[in-house]
Amino acid sequence: MGLFSSDRQANQTNPLAPLTRDRVATRLGAKDYRFGRDADGDPFGNWEGHPFMFISYGKALEILQVRGRWGRELPAELADEVTSRANTWNADKLWPKVYVRVTGRSIAVFGELTVDYEHGVSDEQIDQQVVCGITTTLEFFAELDEAYPAAVAAAQSDAN
Repeated sequence: MGLFSSDRQANQTNPLAPLTRDRVATRLGAKDYRFGRDADGDPFGNWEGHPFMFISYGKALEILQVRGRWGRELPAELADEVTSRANTWNADKLWPKVYVRVTGRSIAVFGELTVDYEHGVSDEQIDQQVVCGITTTLEFFAELDEAYPAAVAAAQSDAN
């Protein structure tokens, strides 16, 4: 059979199964990550002061998105500057996709890693996407923390 035949999938030692919110939650638990679930059942948690969501999309909820939001605030006047940083990241890195949104008088910065698992996914693939989505997004957030230390200090002050 050819490279893309169904026999290839059947012969795998770790067969592919449909993506589900419960599978994502199980994988998070297997890594001892602390997380909750929203009203739709999508898991969410907090890493280094930044909220992350593990969102399922698509007709069959076959698309998994790991989305983090920078846990700091900056004034909307800095949107062009931060967007330039995001664009440089996106040009130089494979993932995550990062972007800026103006929300009133401040900006929100996000990182996302999205994969379509229409044909199924192994536990190892879920683990890989979750870890990659969190760690690479945190790398970008660390760059922002270094560039905007006052925002970090304000966030730490608010947390106490």
